Amino acid sequence: MSGTVLSAWGWNLLITAGCALAFMTAVFGVGLALGKHRVVDVAWGVAFTIGAVVSCALSAGHGDLGRRVMATALTAVWGLRLAGHIARRGRGAPEDPRYEKLLAKARASRTWYAYTRVYLGQAALVWFISMPVQAVEFGERPLGVAAIVGAILWAIGLFFEAVGDWQLQRFKADPANRGKLMRTGLWRYTRHPNYFGDACVWWGLFILGVDQWAVLCMILSPAVITWLLTKGSGKPLTERHMIATRPDYAEYAAQTSGFIPLPPRRPTVRTAERS
Repeated sequence: MSGTVLSAWGWNLLITAGCALAFMTAVFGVGLALGKHRVVDVAWGVAFTIGAVVSCALSAGHGDLGRRVMATALTAVWGLRLAGHIARRGRGAPEDPRYEKLLAKARASRTWYAYTRVYLGQAALVWFISMPVQAVEFGERPLGVAAIVGAILWAIGLFFEAVGDWQLQRFKADPANRGKLMRTGLWRYTRHPNYFGDACVWWGLFILGVDQWAVLCMILSPAVITWLLTKGSGKPLTERHMIATRPDYAEYAAQTSGFIPLPPRRPTVRTAERS
């Protein structure tokens, strides 16, 4: 990046931070009005889309048009699909138990605690995780091999995330499956196809601009989202809930990969005897 582009990108980082803060504050108002803070999960994908669109607009005259369009489109497709899926899944549902448990820790105002721990935290994560996309938007080189590799990895991620969500939704909608554990489709090869897909999407967006030093410096962004999915608020919380509520989950976990899709492991002798 030239000095002029670096300056423009610096302003872009400040503006997108302000946009993330303003948007999540507005979503906080919606959450208060509805009495449910689970709306922040719907806003997650939308916030990334807003950041990409803003960066695309601010990078006009600086970044390569192909890079700008590609980075914005891939981010928006991922973000809006995810937002729509979460909105449909949560329609009419009560507050998410995760947020009930979190807000129970508030020593004073639950409202202020929710704003600072949930909404401000989400705004900071959106801004930090989207940094590679913002840098890609200001890349001056035309698209090359890295963009192709990144787009392929992004597509693999979107496939696992979208198809995994769709398969689980259809499974739950069938009354014959009530009380049963999802073990078919992509869920046969990984216990979390949606989380695996999410990680692939963000590594793909990172690789999209890996031929720029500015993007290379931001490898922590996809690393952080991968850590959150595998060790933070994603997989561990989901699995604790499933183990506590589903006695057959431990058997499923023993046979199925926890993250990266792999052929299912053979049942142990003890499991085979039970079946």
